[in-house]
Amino acid sequence: MKIKPFAGVRPPKEIADQVASRPYDVLNSIEAKAEAGEKSLLHIIKPEIDFDPIADEHSQPVYDKAVENFKLWQEKGWLVQDPKEMYYIYAQTMDGRTQYGLVAAANVEDYMTGKIKKHELTRKDKEEDRMIHVRIQNANIEPVFFAYPDVEEMNKIISDYVANHAPEYDFVAPDGFGHTFWKIDDDKIINRITEIFKEIPALYVADGHHRTAAAALVGEEKRKANPNHTGTEEYNYFLAVIFPESQLKVIDYNRVVKDLNGLTPAEFLNKLSESFDVEEKGTEIYKPTKLHNFAMYLGGKWYSLTAKEGTYNDNDPIGVLDVTVLSNLVFDKILNLGDLRTSKRIDFVGGIRGLGELQKRVDSGEMVVAFALYPVTMRQIIDIADTGNIMPPKTTWFEPKLRSGLVIHKLS
Repeated sequence: MKIKPFAGVRPPKEIADQVASRPYDVLNSIEAKAEAGEKSLLHIIKPEIDFDPIADEHSQPVYDKAVENFKLWQEKGWLVQDPKEMYYIYAQTMDGRTQYGLVAAANVEDYMTGKIKKHELTRKDKEEDRMIHVRIQNANIEPVFFAYPDVEEMNKIISDYVANHAPEYDFVAPDGFGHTFWKIDDDKIINRITEIFKEIPALYVADGHHRTAAAALVGEEKRKANPNHTGTEEYNYFLAVIFPESQLKVIDYNRVVKDLNGLTPAEFLNKLSESFDVEEKGTEIYKPTKLHNFAMYLGGKWYSLTAKEGTYNDNDPIGVLDVTVLSNLVFDKILNLGDLRTSKRIDFVGGIRGLGELQKRVDSGEMVVAFALYPVTMRQIIDIADTGNIMPPKTTWFEPKLRSGLVIHKLS
């Protein structure tokens, strides 16, 4: 893989926690406006919040405001470019667990040729929306989230560096997640990291498929528009945080459904028993315990559903996934939901909200039944990407999310 150090644009350490923000896609405009302090990056990545009333995020005045704010933050010294190219280390702590990522510039050509592997489909309209932001700023304002197979030497370089150097930033965000950030400015270490990654066969998009596609496509546009292109230009690279596979944890991504397709609860349970061992668990929340075991909340009670032998294919990288099992045996066979990407009868709930959220949405009458799934593993994601397969929609949920604004990558 081809990665390189870069001269990051980032906040002075005394205001890093004020500039850094949650990513653009985890907040709606109203939430962002309420959350944004004076120096927050939200004014750059969600500039519609600077209008009263909040403006259309896809309007030209909002795009213009994004460019204006990015320039203003640099003029005020809230974002400052480092004097030399370097790598960075970004550590995130959640529930007592810390993961250490390398912040680097990933290569556009590696994405275009499939060396940077994806496991989700992207939508052209979402790609184009993100591409506009990269174009107008001539920068990758927010990073993408990659994984790579563990390399012992790389793990040691990072652990040794962290142990022997004071961090640039170290703070706990309002959501309780810790964020710590180091700069690697030692040329010998920088060169060795670059060499190590040359031997790594692939990187994997963990989170941020649309941002990854947008960043790479803008780089490709710039290449085609430059008659003197050499391949060394900064636009050939985009901002990524790359974590070793072993440190990442995928959490569950659950489902709630509005109706039982005309069935009574008793009829629905009877049909489920054809494909699952169904066990009533009572009113206490039940959490799936292993692959092919599901939790279901229906009529004020929790149930354990265990798929029967022969109803799934553990030798198929897609067939082994519980989202596939649930879709085949329940959503298609019994509930007839159709395309889950467009169906109005189903919604998806990230596991970060807890299983209590599923119970709440059913008890409120908004939904009739909820299903909790055992989370997929990083190894399953890598197997799917390596075989050229695509995961079903809403399969993976990574937490914590990368904080935006700790470092920015300019394309020139």
